[in-house]
Amino acid sequence: MRLFAATLAATVVACMSAMGGSAAPTPARSLYAVGYTSHAALAAVASRAQVIRSLPALRVVEVRAPNAVLARLLRGSPGIRFVQRVVPRETTVEPALVAPPGLGTPYEWQYAALHEDLVPQSALRAAASVTIAVIDTGADLTAPDLAAKSPRTFNLHASTSDVRDVNGHGTFVSSLAAGSVTNGDGIAGFGGDAKLMVVKASRSDGTLSDVDEANAIVYAVDHGARIINLSVGGPDTSFTERRGIQYAVDHDVLVVAAAGNEYEDGDPAEYPATLLQPLGSNGRGGVGLAVGASDLNSGRAFFSNTGSELSLVAPGENVFGDVSSLSSTLEYPRAGLPGSSAGSYGFASGTSFSAPEVAGIAALLFGANPLLHASQVADILKQTASGLGQWNPATGYGIVDAAAAVARATDASVLTIGATRIRSRLQLHWFGPTAATYRVSVRTDGNETRVVLAVTTKTSASFVVRRRHRYVFTVTGFDGSGAATATATYAARG
Repeated sequence: MRLFAATLAATVVACMSAMGGSAAPTPARSLYAVGYTSHAALAAVASRAQVIRSLPALRVVEVRAPNAVLARLLRGSPGIRFVQRVVPRETTVEPALVAPPGLGTPYEWQYAALHEDLVPQSALRAAASVTIAVIDTGADLTAPDLAAKSPRTFNLHASTSDVRDVNGHGTFVSSLAAGSVTNGDGIAGFGGDAKLMVVKASRSDGTLSDVDEANAIVYAVDHGARIINLSVGGPDTSFTERRGIQYAVDHDVLVVAAAGNEYEDGDPAEYPATLLQPLGSNGRGGVGLAVGASDLNSGRAFFSNTGSELSLVAPGENVFGDVSSLSSTLEYPRAGLPGSSAGSYGFASGTSFSAPEVAGIAALLFGANPLLHASQVADILKQTASGLGQWNPATGYGIVDAAAAVARATDASVLTIGATRIRSRLQLHWFGPTAATYRVSVRTDGNETRVVLAVTTKTSASFVVRRRHRYVFTVTGFDGSGAATATATYAARG
């Protein structure tokens, strides 16, 4: 068989050479794919048509036929399974990801800046199981990137599905979080194939209150959101807002919020971001992510708030996104997008547009590793950001890295661990991709380590932590044979 195959291959190559196989590419209309069942049939095809290439594993050859008559003759030949015209395929590259002539950087420069272009296609597809809720001013559902997602919509004040966006803010945010990456038009959102939920919480003047925010959070959580984006903020908080955030946390929903744009106006703490990453935390713990803005040079955007309540940053200065056709051209100037067939696009700045990029990337992690908890996703995004685990008040843990975060979420050798805190109660979460069972131990105030869960298949447990004490929890994962696969620790103070 080996000798025969080699001889047949030489025959096909000879036929290609004799008939001008190295000639310039031919129009698709003259190319045919021929399926064959035997080497004799293949030899007959090679003697009557120019073989362009052979796919022996599929028993298919691509040939150039002079006309449809040859195709009909081949259909009647013994050992021929099918003869079909070659069907053209075009790549569905989003126009905003392609650098236009004369410009070295794509319009949507932030996509590559966050290494989203290095994320495996499988991870982009897996995000289809995840829903991102954008609580904002609504969205223009005629925008191609949003229309392709067929989003769930709800108008909080009208109790209808009408989320028309006259303001424009929500459309831009939604496109960055979950704009389609496969429709071949416009931009590419950061959430891959994640589902989009648009909750219009604003009133007719574009404003919304803490009660609107909390009400919208409850709606999003109750209707299946795994991630909530809040590109809103103010200098004060309230019991109602805190209850709304806690409702999401209690349901293991990741909340991502903008850190604020007031650095040059006193750099105040902004809410709800500061509820997610508390003052004095220096990026540690928290119940969500407070996101600042970076610029084209990977530094802090000049307007982006700083401080102990900052988790990390993402591009937010002159980023490119979808613009609502109903919005003011003064607020959202339009920019032409070569290669795009429909929709309106433009550049905008603000931490409002950094947050949805992170929310989208979080969806990739949930899709790639569905057993992760919200706190674990937040921790992975921090630890894989450009700061390499080091925090600073200007950019937090640094610029988020989509590819590194997805890789960490699926790394079999890594056990992820995180926790949420409600007063004296610590809810610890952990997960190892290859672990069948876990052992959990704790060391209090440097004393002897004690085992609290010797063998468990659970990935969560609740513990009481008392004031003025320090706890270090250690979780070790074991595979089916009982061998340890990975270990992780989590430190907490009472």
